[in-house]
Amino acid sequence: MTRRFLLGNLVAVLLPMLPGSAAEPDFTALNTAFGIPLWADDNLWADADAEVAVRLHLPAESRTSGDSSYRIYPGSKSKVLGARPYSLAFYGKDGRADRISMVFANKGDNVESDPVTHRSGDYKKQIGADAKTIHDALTQVLGEPKIDRFGQGIKTREQVERWDWKGHAILLAAPRGEYVAVRVVPTAVADGEAVAHAGGADMRDKLKARVEHRPNGDVILNDMPMVDQGPKGYCVPATWERALRYVGVPADMYVLAMAGQTDEGGGTNLNAMMAGAAEIVAKSGRYLDTRGGRVTAQSVARYIDQGLPILWGMNVLGDLNRSVTERSKARRAVTDWTAYKQGLRPWRQQALRLRGNMGDGHMCMIIGYNAATHEIAISDSWGPQYAERWMTEEEANAISQGQLTVINR
Repeated sequence: MTRRFLLGNLVAVLLPMLPGSAAEPDFTALNTAFGIPLWADDNLWADADAEVAVRLHLPAESRTSGDSSYRIYPGSKSKVLGARPYSLAFYGKDGRADRISMVFANKGDNVESDPVTHRSGDYKKQIGADAKTIHDALTQVLGEPKIDRFGQGIKTREQVERWDWKGHAILLAAPRGEYVAVRVVPTAVADGEAVAHAGGADMRDKLKARVEHRPNGDVILNDMPMVDQGPKGYCVPATWERALRYVGVPADMYVLAMAGQTDEGGGTNLNAMMAGAAEIVAKSGRYLDTRGGRVTAQSVARYIDQGLPILWGMNVLGDLNRSVTERSKARRAVTDWTAYKQGLRPWRQQALRLRGNMGDGHMCMIIGYNAATHEIAISDSWGPQYAERWMTEEEANAISQGQLTVINR
């Protein structure tokens, strides 16, 4: 027995010296591999979200009472894991680091049309090249990955290469023809991808508490996350990401673009997007409520008063869009609301002449209304400056595509 005990101890001593059994790297080795100071120690999840954002030089995109996001679209000289990132997004929850999403070659950001042929570059080859570069960089520091699945529904579920390190799951996804993404999430999330149940009484009360009644008659939803879609035509997946996060369900516009069969550079199949979103919504204890009809303060009030934003398909007309932006800025300083309402008459009359002009298809959210001035408030995925804008009912109906969708309980 003594000899067997000594032999066991000898094997235990020699085991770390065998090939493939290197000691687990520390956070500095991971930072070197990533090429950015993502970690300050061995536990990213204990860090304050604002501290991580400062460390990574990420500008704030959104902050609500429960979550935050920081995002940048880096230039061509930026490198992470040896490849060019097109989007770096970091998310916080309750003031702490929650997850990070790094998107490399993809069918949205890195599709640039040739001015002569009008054909986009071969981004699909770049997806393959980036995936290999990143795989090699992570394997060098963490060893071979295991193959796993990550996601909430059939249409949004990815096959990933997964490396686990001290409570962090590093996931590399490269769906064919879609994107290359690296996500860093807690291992518990990667193991179960638990979805918040957004249909209970607590959530109903939480949503109603977000309804603000202003002295001027505005009824507006607060705590709406912002997502900046960037230079690509991802208004539909970006708006869905915002709506899902609003009810406490983690979401990523790049994954949603895959579910929505978004074209190169933008343009989403709304039916496919609805089907993909419906899977995610059902897992959170809610359902999609879609209906047509006119857009009026009265028709949207039934949802806004419950704290429910409305996903709205509409058409963007350049002159009207600029006018809405300018008027919304001036609206903030209004004190005489009777005179203001009278001043909207020319815009109401002009809107009657806009019907039939299709413009560019777009999706945004309706987040408020004013029954006295007969206006609705919209929110676009173009950054914080477009978080709240106001237009008349007549203008809304002139550009409406006729469909309103709510994530209902």
